[in-house]
Amino acid sequence: MSHVPLGLLQQFVRVARVGNLSRAAVQANLTVSALSHQIRQLEERLGRRLFERGPRGVTLTTEGCGLLEAVGEHFDGIDHALARYRERRHDSLTLSASSGIMSSWLVPRLPGLVAAHPELELNLQTATTLVDFEREPVDAALRYGRGQWPGLTSERLFGEWLAPVATPALIARMDGADPGQLGDWPLLGDPGDRWREWFAQVGGTPPKRYVAHFDSTDALRHAALEGLGVGLGRMVSSRSLIEAGRLVVLGQRYLPIQEAYWLVYPPRSQEHRGLQVFRQWLLGEAQAYCTQMPRLREVEPVSA
Repeated sequence: MSHVPLGLLQQFVRVARVGNLSRAAVQANLTVSALSHQIRQLEERLGRRLFERGPRGVTLTTEGCGLLEAVGEHFDGIDHALARYRERRHDSLTLSASSGIMSSWLVPRLPGLVAAHPELELNLQTATTLVDFEREPVDAALRYGRGQWPGLTSERLFGEWLAPVATPALIARMDGADPGQLGDWPLLGDPGDRWREWFAQVGGTPPKRYVAHFDSTDALRHAALEGLGVGLGRMVSSRSLIEAGRLVVLGQRYLPIQEAYWLVYPPRSQEHRGLQVFRQWLLGEAQAYCTQMPRLREVEPVSA
């Protein structure tokens, strides 16, 4: 076996830790094609297959796990040793967020931030998994959940509600069917089985089967937009689609849930001037958004 360049091993560790070529390419400042080529170079040099490629990312093979265990800690040591020599840019902010909150809520508001703070350089990363602040050069993240992330500062932005949503075309196809009897409508199975909670609170008879089940909120939203069925949509991330008339809320009741949207950041980011500017702007936008939100008629539990 010929000598293996350390750069190839470094890229291997990066991809192995992230589990996604696109995100690893952003970290490495490379194109996905270039990074993929480097990983294949390493596999050819070693004569081993290190990753299994799939539609949702890459996973380590047994050989890959062994290599990561052997070399990963050494790169961690080098990274920690060099950390104090890196210059921290306080006019640059790297933010991670899911595609839903990024596209439907954050991006439409960013022109106001850019106009008020043209000196701030934003690096936005769309992520489907939680960012690892210990290993990734990310300053802060927008997260959806219950605010319980140990070792991180979590500041609540606003809550979330669920309601049945469908396209106008699907509603027309149902030809006047009663939205109050959702068990008779084609329903899309959602992550976390929220429909069970909906029927328990609102009442009605659940369907005998769902049209299809989805393991992600984004996939479910796309299916609802294609008219496949009725989805139990998050009102914050679906609001722009509802205002544009692409989705219609069935009925006038909304189910409040425990999850909310949060600004999350590690202790190392607390003194970051770029984050301080962004945080002040973001909290102001969140407060204004809560004020502008129409008063929602929350569901009342069904009497036993």
